[in-house]
Amino acid sequence: MNDLTVDGSNDVPHREITQKSLNDDVMSMIALPGKVWWAIFLLDLLVLGCALVGVRNLIVHGWGVSGFMRPVMWAVDITNFVFWVGIAHCGTLVSAVLFLFRSHFRRAVYRLAEAMTVFGVLTAAMFPAIHTGRPWFDYWLFPYPNQRQLWTNIRSPLEWDVFAVNTYLTVSSIFFLVGLIPDVAACRDRAKHPVMKLIYTLVSFGWTGANYQWKHFYGAYLFFAALATPLVFSVHSVVSWDFAMAQTPGWHSTLFAPYFVAGAIFSGVGMVIFLLVIVRKAFNLQHIVTIDHMEKLAKLVLLTSCMVGYSYLTEFFMAWYGPSKAERDLFVFRAFGHYWWAFWIMFSCNVIFPISLWFKSVRRNMTALLILSIFVNIGMWFERFVIIVTSLTRTFNPANWFYYHISLTECLLIVGSFAWFFMFFLVFLRVLPSFSIAEIKETLPMPKRRHG
Repeated sequence: MNDLTVDGSNDVPHREITQKSLNDDVMSMIALPGKVWWAIFLLDLLVLGCALVGVRNLIVHGWGVSGFMRPVMWAVDITNFVFWVGIAHCGTLVSAVLFLFRSHFRRAVYRLAEAMTVFGVLTAAMFPAIHTGRPWFDYWLFPYPNQRQLWTNIRSPLEWDVFAVNTYLTVSSIFFLVGLIPDVAACRDRAKHPVMKLIYTLVSFGWTGANYQWKHFYGAYLFFAALATPLVFSVHSVVSWDFAMAQTPGWHSTLFAPYFVAGAIFSGVGMVIFLLVIVRKAFNLQHIVTIDHMEKLAKLVLLTSCMVGYSYLTEFFMAWYGPSKAERDLFVFRAFGHYWWAFWIMFSCNVIFPISLWFKSVRRNMTALLILSIFVNIGMWFERFVIIVTSLTRTFNPANWFYYHISLTECLLIVGSFAWFFMFFLVFLRVLPSFSIAEIKETLPMPKRRHG
């Protein structure tokens, strides 16, 4: 029996999906926002406004209002950057990689994951821009011919991030928009408001559902899926080289590229589960995103958690077994030094708590998955914090050792990044179809004729 028609648990009663009911269910999400949506959206804007006050303080008063100084010059800003780039990885994985491997469960979840990718990259891109201290000069980072004969330093990790993030944003956005075309055309045909009808008409690119259009659509989608797949492994590998190319204890490791990729997928799938649990409950879509879909995502979290845990143990072993005393002392400092609390939050949330996913009852419990997804992302944020802060506070020269405290301004930036992300996501829920109607219909039985 089709897994889109029966949930297979006591989450919702049996409910059959038809071609018409699927359209109605997904299109009903695109309606005039209610009071609850407006309340959440205005609260989000209020939090974002507070974060903008923090950005204003940084620009007007300089980086002295933050909690870091030499040698801890990356701290929370680059922690947030790496965290949000990791969040953005899951969309490409779920959409492109699983599409190439013909994993059908992706059809009910990939649209939301793709949107999360685009919004995550837009959030991540802000932090290198803010971190330069003079964001109005950030266009200097791009290698373009100019009358001042300024040429960017290609050896700088800041330049690697510029190329990696902009490439990822461009390909992911195109991939996201191409997949939207058939569903946006359906929105166009139902739209009543002239402005929304015009927007849907532009985004649907004249889609009529003709045979030749479907042929070109699937050809283009396959091409962009193949183009986007290497980005899953390349973008966060480039981000990891920001650290691995340095001689700083705790950074100089060949393990960082696969370690960062696994961690990015781990945190990204955790965020997808968090969003899906809320959306499917808020809009009563348990018959579309079933517990079977959620369980498969939970298995992906379990797999990547094992990979991240293995990477942690490999790091500890190599620090103990290797010849560098500075490396060995750093890992002892991480576990038992000033930042022991951050290390054990990271290890508990990323390795210990996900062990519960070995039990099927936990994987199929939405409340447990929601709580666990929150812990996963807390743990992954602290992982980036531990990697950056502990290594910079304990460099080779003891005279440069420094104890870093997070300032109120940096806390506002952390909270504001989530407000920035959810601002885009809330608008997406009310403007564009959050689930792929066209692909889900491929899993439904053909409609029967009225007379036999």
